[in-house]
Amino acid sequence: MSPADEPQEHLSVVYVEDDERLARLTAQYLRSHRVEVTIVDRGDLALSEVLRARPDVVLLDLMLPGADGHEVCRRLRERVSVPIIMLTARGEEADRVMGLEGGADDYMSKPFSTRELLARIRAHARRARGKTGPATPRIELGALVVDGATMTATLHGTRLALTTHEFALLKVLAERAGRVLAREQLLELLHGSAEDAFDRSIDVHISRLRHKLESDPKNPQYLKTIRGVGYMLVPEER
Repeated sequence: MSPADEPQEHLSVVYVEDDERLARLTAQYLRSHRVEVTIVDRGDLALSEVLRARPDVVLLDLMLPGADGHEVCRRLRERVSVPIIMLTARGEEADRVMGLEGGADDYMSKPFSTRELLARIRAHARRARGKTGPATPRIELGALVVDGATMTATLHGTRLALTTHEFALLKVLAERAGRVLAREQLLELLHGSAEDAFDRSIDVHISRLRHKLESDPKNPQYLKTIRGVGYMLVPEER
């Protein structure tokens, strides 16, 4: 039996979309594949519904009445770490980067494949539930501690407020601390994220992670950029 044929566990999403027909057809497909879908047609109603439903993934349109997708994303990130996939007709790189910098984990341009959307939902849900691979032991790198079992990271005893994708990225880097990883290697190691839609996504996630990890992101102590090669996590010495 191939992975695609294996039984899938039940998932839930909140789908924020004001296009009634698109929302209905997409929800119909997802529900036929064991995904519970709650549709919200206004941006200003999204946060309360996400807090109520506690979904595995949020699907978020960009152009919405009440509050646009970027504002909704920022509000969600202030309260929850649920994976956010932005769905929008805007396909320019600047819009994708803005969405990721605002806290989104992934990005799909309309028209999108519902089959690919389902795959991304499952991938992000697996990562959020800590089921992307074998259990990882606690990694201690000086003052930085990355715990794969609890999906948490602390620095000097303070817990870092990471999204699921940021944690996955930090975990990959921590497991290979001291090694330079190219974008292509990171994309491969973060299998299932579907982030290879454009390479800049890795740069944006690295930047977001660096701002949470470093006291001075412009002069990073831990997460180094090796120009022309890639990125490396350099733990401080105790």
